[in-house]
Amino acid sequence: MSSPLWAVLPGGIDDPAAPSGGNRYDRIVLDLLSGDPLAARDVHEIAINGSWPLPDELAISSFSAALAEIPDKSVVLLDGLVACGVPEILEPHARRLRLLVLVHLPLGDETGLSPGTAAALRARERRTLHLASAVVATSHAAAERIRGLHEVTGVLVAAPGVEPAAPAAPSPAGHRLLCVASVTPRKGQDLLVAALETHLADLSWQCTFAGALTRPLRHTSAGLHFAGPLTGAALDAAYADADLFVLPSRAETYGMVVTEALARGLPVVATRVGGVPEALGTAPDGSLPGRLVEPDDPAALATALRAWLTDPALRARWRAAALARRATLPRWTETARLIAGFVQDLEKGTG
Repeated sequence: MSSPLWAVLPGGIDDPAAPSGGNRYDRIVLDLLSGDPLAARDVHEIAINGSWPLPDELAISSFSAALAEIPDKSVVLLDGLVACGVPEILEPHARRLRLLVLVHLPLGDETGLSPGTAAALRARERRTLHLASAVVATSHAAAERIRGLHEVTGVLVAAPGVEPAAPAAPSPAGHRLLCVASVTPRKGQDLLVAALETHLADLSWQCTFAGALTRPLRHTSAGLHFAGPLTGAALDAAYADADLFVLPSRAETYGMVVTEALARGLPVVATRVGGVPEALGTAPDGSLPGRLVEPDDPAALATALRAWLTDPALRARWRAAALARRATLPRWTETARLIAGFVQDLEKGTG
């Protein structure tokens, strides 16, 4: 077995009441790193509770103490949510440890931050990333964003994988819409509600929102259903009972739920932000398995949804493209082996 790997993670990574793409990425990759015979290693997980990225003194103390216990020359994989806001904790260890920082979303890119808070977070993140031995992003678009923000060269990319799933059975009208994401300003569910209620009230549709509801979202239509966070069989059932997946995000480094929908042959309407175009991809013949629209534009989103709801031929084309794209999606084992390769390069001193 290879040398041990230490992984620093936010507390609550496995909390089913607060699922997130970043947490799922971390969990799946770490489980594979400890179990895949081609990448197997002893993984020591260190979960730090706190209000990240700006933790309280207890969390800072726990983080500092945990790092002090890690042997010299060890590779430490750090979730960026934990690491990027506290460069002062990493500075004493940057020379003796090999720090591999995984950035799921640049801290200052979170929607709703004041300009001053965003600038302060970016400054702290910049310090952290310049202490790192290597930086990993989850899409090429995210890597380019990190390079531009922080002048970090050689940002590595390990895109999320997806597990095979049975294709969903379409309904004749294609009226069942699904959005899977925590209900936050960054994910843009308010835009989807506005598109449906303001622009598509003359059509028949139903839309399920699966995700933690962090704040009430005003709506009047009975066709909107907020199911709360779904995992496991309940989430599988939501995908199986959908015709079209919709992701109206204002910012997104990749969009794991896009490939999870495509894995079930569901076409996708999503915003053209960050790594979403990479996640959507194309079918082998070059056709799009859905449509990309500009962010923060409920009218454009409504136009795409109206086309889907009123044009059976378009629905058939998008479904065919989604099923063809399904066969080309990356797997999680590929992601884990990329991370394993980055770790091995650091151990050899070549990262």
